[in-house]
Amino acid sequence: MASAPTMFRLVSLNLNGIRSAAAKGFREWAARSSIDCMGVQELKAQAQDVAGSFDEVAGMRGHFHHAQKKGYSGVGLYARVQPSDVVIGFDGGEFDAEGRYVEYRWDKPGRQFSVMSVYFPSGSSGQDRQEAKFRFLEAMGRHLQKLRKTREFILVGDVNIAHREIDLKNWKGNLKNSGFLPEERQWMTTLLQQGRGGGGLVDVVRTLQPEAGEEAYTWWSNRGQAYAKNVGWRIDYHLATPGMAETARTAGVYKTQRFSDHAPLMVDYEFSL
Repeated sequence: MASAPTMFRLVSLNLNGIRSAAAKGFREWAARSSIDCMGVQELKAQAQDVAGSFDEVAGMRGHFHHAQKKGYSGVGLYARVQPSDVVIGFDGGEFDAEGRYVEYRWDKPGRQFSVMSVYFPSGSSGQDRQEAKFRFLEAMGRHLQKLRKTREFILVGDVNIAHREIDLKNWKGNLKNSGFLPEERQWMTTLLQQGRGGGGLVDVVRTLQPEAGEEAYTWWSNRGQAYAKNVGWRIDYHLATPGMAETARTAGVYKTQRFSDHAPLMVDYEFSL
């Protein structure tokens, strides 16, 4: 009798403050959701805030990259199976100071595999932050290209870019706004382009659900009745190397409870660590 396939449930969730999300029940939800690995973003907490309170969630141990600025940014990764290595930060400079990157590596003979939790900058607060976002995209693109030469990986996180018109409710009204600028969308297009000159990655959710529109949104503005009316954006992603993307089986956005202005994005992969 053949053994049942092993599933690896991977979640991405921008918490918009880990203490706030915990008060709204995100830990209890994680505990009952059979998660194997979870990338979280926008911790808005320092190491001393996390230690003893959030360094383990739902039986998964976490590692974190905190911003130097208090109450700002920060990312984490939780996993049931501990990695062979943990990488904190990716650029050694401007963006590492903002706490935007944690990578777990599960390497063994014949296979090098990573999961990364990444929080891309928003450019919505002004031109200086938009310029910083463009610098981040350039640096992250180079980093992912380098990684792809040696290992399989899945990047999960808040990318702060809606790639296509189907990925947000009011695309016509956002053509000049950060998150849907032509330059940002082109960066995504290039990242997902296969073959020479492309980044060679795969948008896992869009591959599983090619026509998904409103049901695929993961973020809603706190202004007006955006959530109630589902005036949302799809800006949280699983971006994978082709080999890993092929193992993806199902994807879904959890909306039964709200822990944040983002919703958890969950994908089940058929492979084992």
